[in-house]
Amino acid sequence: MRWSQRLRDRGWWLSTNLQNDRQVLDCASPLALSGMVGLEAKRQRTAAVHDAIAPALTHPGPWSRCAFEESGRLPMTSTSAPQPTHVLALVTLVAATGGFLFGYDTAVINGANQYLKLHFALDPVQEGLAGASAILGCIPGAMMAGFLSDRFGRRKVLFLCAVLYAASGLLSAVPRTFTGFLAARFLSGLGIGTSSMVCPIYIAELAPAARRGRLGSLFQLGIVIGIFVTLFINATIQGLGDEAWNAATGWRWMLGAEVAPAGLLLALLFFAPESPRWLVQAGGQTEARRILQAVGGPVHAANEISAIREVLGQEEGRFVELFHARFRRPLLIAVALMAFSQFSGINAIMYYSTKIFASAGVGVKGSFESSVIVGIVNLAFTFVAITLVDRAGRRPLLLVGLAVQVVALSAIGWMFAVGANGLPLLVAILGFIAAFAMALGPISWVLCSEIFPTRIRGRAMSVATFIIWSTCYLVAQTFPMLNDNPAIGPAKTFWFYAVCSLAAFAFVLALLPETKGRRLEEIEASWLARPKGGNPIRVDCPPPS
Repeated sequence: MRWSQRLRDRGWWLSTNLQNDRQVLDCASPLALSGMVGLEAKRQRTAAVHDAIAPALTHPGPWSRCAFEESGRLPMTSTSAPQPTHVLALVTLVAATGGFLFGYDTAVINGANQYLKLHFALDPVQEGLAGASAILGCIPGAMMAGFLSDRFGRRKVLFLCAVLYAASGLLSAVPRTFTGFLAARFLSGLGIGTSSMVCPIYIAELAPAARRGRLGSLFQLGIVIGIFVTLFINATIQGLGDEAWNAATGWRWMLGAEVAPAGLLLALLFFAPESPRWLVQAGGQTEARRILQAVGGPVHAANEISAIREVLGQEEGRFVELFHARFRRPLLIAVALMAFSQFSGINAIMYYSTKIFASAGVGVKGSFESSVIVGIVNLAFTFVAITLVDRAGRRPLLLVGLAVQVVALSAIGWMFAVGANGLPLLVAILGFIAAFAMALGPISWVLCSEIFPTRIRGRAMSVATFIIWSTCYLVAQTFPMLNDNPAIGPAKTFWFYAVCSLAAFAFVLALLPETKGRRLEEIEASWLARPKGGNPIRVDCPPPS
């Protein structure tokens, strides 16, 4: 029996014993009291022991046992309950590795596309298709992921993603034709689209409310680290030979290296738990309670399961419910944030940063070095988001980040218009990357994973990820054509991205509520409590344990 359960059982006996003794004393006559000295002594001893273990009864959990062991009141043993840090560390590592694979695929094409163009003799339309081929797989992957994760669980679907990543890494390194390359990248896209939907949900459904923003941001950190590491891998492989060697062989190594992190994700998933919210929905309450106890102790588990069961009893769990009037606003928020995150032009820079710097008159080697600097800034400011998202809140960070984006993108367009390049252009691009990494990049994923009901969260995230990958495809496919078009060029392209960022700022200012520190069930209740024609009412639940 767990020590926390023993303490509770012992506390119940002591409380009952103490209450009975007091009732006897209260009912006894004054003469009888003189013969009850032993009973009074027993009552005092019982009260003393009861007071000693009261903290453990009020806040049971693994820590209470440790406290009593240190004081010598309980025997030391070698077994202990799972510690919250162990479970959460494993869950966040799984989500971050999924993000890493996302980031790897995003950045690897940046180094490979110029050599693919030489190897397969691609025109601008085919070059855009090479960069967007994985995104074409992301769209059906995201659409399938909601149904699959709601039906079979978050963990099983992530197993499938790991297999898809590994298969794509192998196949995209050995194609003989451009069509074969596109097919391999499409397979990778299925994994990216699916994992980009499941990973944020997986970590949001396990993380305590007070830490959900920081832990959810680790998915974005994984993406950023994947981009950063891939830039170094691309630069290293590119330096192993001349242009002819890279066009024949180098790009194959860039794409094939994806097999290693895919294998890591597969290994981690053998030890990772399933989402407790999905388990309760599927009837696995006992297993869900065990996982939640490992995350936050028995009281946390009881509170969470009670809240989950309450909201599940109010839900139909059907896709059509997404379009119900009470969830129209969260759906609009999710769709708008995902679309704005892409129309800000972030993946135009991530996919084509080498091409952008080359367009500004920087050589190939200098373009690679500038892309690495972009990755460093992206990584550094993602840590800023992790630090501030649960302190400052989602909404203030978004407003600051979007304001900086508008200024930086406008400056980039102006520099291309007047022919400025070198350090000023790099600084403007880095300013945009920093603003995106600390706000719109991670927070859009965090918000979309926490604003929908449990039983339709998977399907809702499918809609959100469908939007992000559809718009990502549009940006990746059209940027080479816009950039190379003499009538448009890079200046007007980046000014368009600046206008989209300005529209995103206005949207957040007008419609986005704050979700910092609120339980998933409390956020859902706020949509249900929304008055006609007004903003959602804040429904205060007991503070998370």
